[in-house]
Amino acid sequence: AASKLQSAEKLMYICTDQLGLEQDFEQKQMPEGKLNIDGFLLCIDVSQGCNRKFDDQLKFVNNLYIQLSKSKKPIIIAATKCDECVDHYLREVQAFASNKKNLVVVETSARFNVNVETCFTALVQMMDKTRGKPKIIPYLDAYKTQRQLVVTATDKFEKLVQTVRDYHATWKTVSNKLKNHPDYEEYINLEGTKKAKNTFSRHIEQLKQEHIRKRKEEYINALPRALNTLLSNLDEIELLSWSEALKVMEKRPDFQSCFVVLEKTPWDETDHIDKVNDRRIPFDLLNTLEAEKVYQNHVQHLISEKRRVEMKEKFKKTLEKIQFISPGQPWEEVICFVVEDEAFKYITDGDSKEVYARHQREIVEKAKEEFQEMLFEHSELFYDLDLNATPSTDKMSEIHAVLSEEPRYKALQKLAPDRESLLLKHIGFVYHPTKETCLSGQNCMDIKVEELLANSLLQQDHGRSNLYHDSANIDKINLFILGKDGLAQELANEIRTQSTDDEYALDGKIYELDLRPVDAKSPYLLTQLWTSAFKPHGCFCVFNSIESLTFIGECIAKIRAEASQIRRDRYMANLSFTLILANQRDSVSKNLPILRHQGQQLANKLQCPFVDVPAGTYPRKFNEAQIKQALRGVLEAVKHNFDVVSPVPTIKDLSEADLRIVMCAMCGDPFSVDLILSPFLDSHSCSAAQAGQNNSL
Repeated sequence: AASKLQSAEKLMYICTDQLGLEQDFEQKQMPEGKLNIDGFLLCIDVSQGCNRKFDDQLKFVNNLYIQLSKSKKPIIIAATKCDECVDHYLREVQAFASNKKNLVVVETSARFNVNVETCFTALVQMMDKTRGKPKIIPYLDAYKTQRQLVVTATDKFEKLVQTVRDYHATWKTVSNKLKNHPDYEEYINLEGTKKAKNTFSRHIEQLKQEHIRKRKEEYINALPRALNTLLSNLDEIELLSWSEALKVMEKRPDFQSCFVVLEKTPWDETDHIDKVNDRRIPFDLLNTLEAEKVYQNHVQHLISEKRRVEMKEKFKKTLEKIQFISPGQPWEEVICFVVEDEAFKYITDGDSKEVYARHQREIVEKAKEEFQEMLFEHSELFYDLDLNATPSTDKMSEIHAVLSEEPRYKALQKLAPDRESLLLKHIGFVYHPTKETCLSGQNCMDIKVEELLANSLLQQDHGRSNLYHDSANIDKINLFILGKDGLAQELANEIRTQSTDDEYALDGKIYELDLRPVDAKSPYLLTQLWTSAFKPHGCFCVFNSIESLTFIGECIAKIRAEASQIRRDRYMANLSFTLILANQRDSVSKNLPILRHQGQQLANKLQCPFVDVPAGTYPRKFNEAQIKQALRGVLEAVKHNFDVVSPVPTIKDLSEADLRIVMCAMCGDPFSVDLILSPFLDSHSCSAAQAGQNNSL
């Protein structure tokens, strides 16, 4: 028989996620009307309800059962909320069922999805007699089975979620990617989307915290290096607290290269955690105990290092007091005499060996110098040697016999091969005193003089002949273009636009142009200006604002000051500079007169040409007339420099010299060769006397 089902304004149940969030799901109401009923599921809550008597519930169920039983349809009682079951409630339900014919009780928990499906399976079996008697699983057994399924599914889902390694990932993106994966679907079916999202959120938070932990570890590991840079003076910080040390660090010039002060704190809640290329340490991280401990360790390290250095020096003095230590004596023969020394006990084995090696170098060097002095004192031993032959065995034996009585000879007893080598070198130098046989080695005065002349005078002559020649013969112009904020590159591009394959037509002649634009802010400005591969004939200095003009003026002054201090670049002082005003397209009438006046004033001050913007309106920043005017100025400057500093003709025969000066210096003297020759080398009239000669001017 058909039964009428009433459900006034009752929303259809879709899933557990619907509860409390009904507005996020389809608003579909249960239909009303008559339909065929094949069985009934009678639900009884066996938990401790609020403001509710269980007896009233059981009475209501009993009345309901009387009405349902009249339909002769199968009925099953579902004891719900068994996860919060009150035992005597459950026993009363079971007693109620036992008094009824064929009434089965299934203990369920919708919260843990225990025996929910079993209720409907059992009801179907009761409706279909061919399916046999329904098998009811006790709640605890069903709960254990269900929990095992959930644990397995959870483990698989967590492993699936752990494949996500970016903590910026969102649940929407990941769920769309995983929605067809069987492990994902199984977990959603068992636990629901909400738990899946919570599991994902916990994983993402773990990833983020792990990332923050690694960044913090990197910063803490980098902190000792920063402290060594900013707080390396023990005397300054030994008595400072960590907070006081922080104030000292903030005033250091290199503070910004080691630390970054963030606008928002703490650092691990800002986007700084994602700036992996920024190795600077967040300054607020220094307020942690870990950072303070690093500082304390840093101070202790400096104290220990200071003590270690003091002990090494003390051990060195101990070695100096031991008279029997001879040049070349092994460390193993000495260690037994210093084993009780306080400094030796304090320093490491490596430090003690390093100090002894340094002590050996000093006494060996001193012994060799004294041995050399001794050879000069016994010059009579070398009078009768054959100038073109090696000393005979007898002669060498005679020399050794005489010298062997000398303490300075015996001092090198453990370094006999070195002593023999010094003796042979002395003999060679006495009869062939050249820079190759000089006993001072690289400190030989001849070598130093030749190196100085080769590195300064001849290079200057070479540069003079290559760079400053008659402008009528110039076919290639090297230009250095100086500007700020990309202006140099813009001018270079404009010149290339007016050129054909880097060849520029000017006054009926073709010139090859080599342009080198450099931003005035570049830290490598001076090194790029003058290299062995590129020596400029002139420098274009372009500006379009008071700020860029001021900056250009400072750069020119710096270049000229640097050139005047370095002798090898003294011709840079004659490098021509040309100030070029760039057209102001946006505000011609307002700024141009001011820039023109300021530019002309700076040009007068620097004694260099000023190229103004031509009269009229132009769409570009630079005009062809400006570029031609500037190039003509460079060619004129080159011709002027040639006339001023053209090379002095070389002397084919030194006997033609009007004045000959012989300068003598002893090899090994402590003063610089540069000091002796500077009066000559600083003169613009000085050049090499003969091509290929490195020791005459």
